[in-house]
Amino acid sequence: MPSKKTIELQEFSDADLLNELKETEVQFQKLTFDHAIKGLDNPMTIRDVRRDIARLQTEVRRRQMAGMSEAEIAQRDRIRNRRKNK
Repeated sequence: MPSKKTIELQEFSDADLLNELKETEVQFQKLTFDHAIKGLDNPMTIRDVRRDIARLQTEVRRRQMAGMSEAEIAQRDRIRNRRKNK
């Protein structure tokens, strides 16, 4: 069952989703820098932000896959099978 955050991301437009991803990545960089310099009150926020980035990237990729044609999907499958057999 998808989480509330995942359901909220599905309602975003493509532009909003990419904008949110950029903002979250900047926030992650600031948090890791602050944690390295002076420490954070709650370092678990770094993990939460990292997971939010993963959710956003997953939604972006899901939308890319939904927009692919049959030929592009077949090409992708061939590449994946070739990599798996190595």
